[in-house]
Amino acid sequence: MFSDSLISELDRGLRAIAGITQASRPTPAPSTDSDASVSDDSLTPQERRHVAGLMRVNHVGEVCAQALYQAQKLATKRPELRAAFEHAGKEEEDHLAWTAHRLEELGSRPSLLNPLWYAGAFAIGFVAGKCGDNVSLGFVSETERQVEHHLESHLDDLPPHDLRSRAIVDQMRLDEIEHGQAARDAGGIELPMPVQRVMRAAAKVMTTTAYYI
Repeated sequence: MFSDSLISELDRGLRAIAGITQASRPTPAPSTDSDASVSDDSLTPQERRHVAGLMRVNHVGEVCAQALYQAQKLATKRPELRAAFEHAGKEEEDHLAWTAHRLEELGSRPSLLNPLWYAGAFAIGFVAGKCGDNVSLGFVSETERQVEHHLESHLDDLPPHDLRSRAIVDQMRLDEIEHGQAARDAGGIELPMPVQRVMRAAAKVMTTTAYYI
């Protein structure tokens, strides 16, 4: 029933916002137990704050991803698409758990505005889903393309010696590429350029704010 699915997704969303999501895959970050060179002791206080800001932005992105996939899963009537959104959402849960743990290691915290980010992304995802499956998949494709470029910029910006953060971000990037390609293969259309620009503008506001708050 739709009401049961909605309750289940709301519970999942609350867990995402609260930061208690469990990863199904181990973190790609190299272990400090086997290699002292990956220790955070090599980060200066300024670098640590900067890395925490970047990882907080990435964590917010994963909160939004959870909301988008959950909303689009509820909006579609096609079982195969629901299964695809569920699979992608599970991998995004891994990202959510990895970035939350990395923030904890850095002595920092997730964004205080996570409930707002989640609510906004859920609403956008549901509207996209109700515009039709091809539009919904196109929205996924464009979102993942923008996230991929965003993560590439973080790899350029992270300290070269922060191997733990870099490994997490790189695996996230690879997963997002896969999700975007899967959406295009499933029939996702290219969104109009004005829509793409609005999406980039909205993402810029979110990333700039989440870095600090």
